[in-house]
Amino acid sequence: MSGTTATTLLSEPVTKSEDVLTFGLIDYVVFTLMLSSSAGIGVYFGFFSKAKNTTEEYLRGGKKMKPIPIAISLVSSQLSGVAIMSIPAENYTYGFNFIFIVLSMVAVLPILIFVIVPVFYDNNVTNCYEYLEMRFNKRTRQLITGTFVMNQFLMLPVFMFVPSLAFSQVTGLNIHLINTVVSSICVFYTMLGGIKAVVWTDVVQAGVMLFSVVLVGILGTQRAGGLGTVLDYASEGGRFNFDFRMDPRIRLSFWSGISSGLLMWTGKIGLDQCCVQRIVSLPSYPQAKKCLTVSTIGFIIIMFFNCFAGIIMFARYFGCDPMKAGLVSKPDKMMPFFIQDIMGNLMGMPGVFISCVFSASLSSLSANLNSLAGVAYFDYIKPYIRHTEARANASMKLVVAAMGAYCIVGGFIVENFSSILQTMWTVTGINYGAVVGIFLLGMFVPRCNSKGAVSGIIFSVLVMLWIIINGQMNFKSGLVKYEILPNGLDQCEARDLHWNLDGISTTNSTISADPTAIPVERTTAFGSNRDFSIYDISFYWYKVLGAILVFLWAIPMSYICPSDEADKKDPKLFSPFVRKFLKMIPTELEFDELPQKDPDHKLEIIEKVNGANHDY
Repeated sequence: MSGTTATTLLSEPVTKSEDVLTFGLIDYVVFTLMLSSSAGIGVYFGFFSKAKNTTEEYLRGGKKMKPIPIAISLVSSQLSGVAIMSIPAENYTYGFNFIFIVLSMVAVLPILIFVIVPVFYDNNVTNCYEYLEMRFNKRTRQLITGTFVMNQFLMLPVFMFVPSLAFSQVTGLNIHLINTVVSSICVFYTMLGGIKAVVWTDVVQAGVMLFSVVLVGILGTQRAGGLGTVLDYASEGGRFNFDFRMDPRIRLSFWSGISSGLLMWTGKIGLDQCCVQRIVSLPSYPQAKKCLTVSTIGFIIIMFFNCFAGIIMFARYFGCDPMKAGLVSKPDKMMPFFIQDIMGNLMGMPGVFISCVFSASLSSLSANLNSLAGVAYFDYIKPYIRHTEARANASMKLVVAAMGAYCIVGGFIVENFSSILQTMWTVTGINYGAVVGIFLLGMFVPRCNSKGAVSGIIFSVLVMLWIIINGQMNFKSGLVKYEILPNGLDQCEARDLHWNLDGISTTNSTISADPTAIPVERTTAFGSNRDFSIYDISFYWYKVLGAILVFLWAIPMSYICPSDEADKKDPKLFSPFVRKFLKMIPTELEFDELPQKDPDHKLEIIEKVNGANHDY
């Protein structure tokens, strides 16, 4: 809830059926234990662990990490406090179609295991952007690294500000004070303990998140009247109306969900340094496969509960919508209201939920800080200093500390944006598709060269920037408007939700017009009566379109522009599937590896083989 709504609620008389979400002593104890455990893990790996103080240890844990903790860490870092709050709201307002994005992970797993991760292990890659320099050139790496750094600057303040806002609402403490304290703790354990501290705090935080999400599902189902009632109300309210139409202007359909999910999860887990850094910290490729399999199963389970929480929330408020009652200002604030309703009177439960939101955010923040430190050092600092292990570690820790300070200051900026979540999703759509597209292009298209790659990235980003700017102009002018699925207020008394009736009478809310009525010449969430325009397509297609544009430009340009000598690369840089069609010897032969024949004959074989490796 917003500060105004929260104040309104606290000023109204509380009925017996209303549960107020306030922090008591037990809640503070629960929250403090979560933060203390995270800080304690950082202290252990920073001061008491027997590991060597090297960049290899700081960034990859000495390449001795275990599959299960890494798997849990991957799951944990994919859930931010933003996701915990907004995904249930998405399913509450627009239906259960978001589950298609979650289920796309089933198809992403074989892509990661058999297409992407083997390339990183075969080339001993520690920084996924290092691969782009090996496959194309340094300029390609610099372009993509720049987008990674830009995204971190955009997203890191949001990761901490959203949960700080929730904590401020239930405690009354200053939001920037909370943001400063919690961000400092995250910086502390990330800076001291490196990747090991990140992974093991993720394990602790994942336990908190799983417990909280499952608990919300169980308590919410009970309060809604049981699982059968939940399914009946959701079906009657249109939340299970799955959309299989091909129109890309539909906000979220089966096709956009599967397509955007495939590209997003492939990019986030397999082609983003935050996750790649942890995957390659495992000693071997078989262990990486095990890790990815476990993380996929865990991810689908916890995300299913998170999505279904929105359906449970709708069943709880079927025919008695808090937004129409004026108690909640917008969908993104429904989850805190729901938690208030179902567990606000249970001792320690508000503390558990706030700990869940903070755990998700700390996990995302720490993983991104650690990866950003590595990228900043190797790409922007190391070329200009004399490298030593001591300098490297000191530099990376300074980067973590500086970014932590930026997150604290950034909270003052984030506070001024009312729709920051949708803005962030749209902004990342500008370059995300180009990033994923250029990696896949390098692994799948041997003919593509560095000139095609660099120009393809620039082309994709510029076109997506143009499409997104015009799309936002259509939103602003009202040509595109995403009305939510309808809910009413006609069953509040019958379902004994008296606090909603009180809200109607005290907040002077007005019931809006029927959102299913489509105005003339308008694209809505579920259809359009306008002539087709590329600017009206759903934002869920932005990343997919960006990747397609890279291929459409880079491949023809690679044929038009001649390859440089530097473009002749080792076949190990391509996906194992592609290598089968290249008809190349995997590695260059050395003189001593050949059969014992006369030296001239051996030299002739070496020249033929090594020449074949480059003449594709």
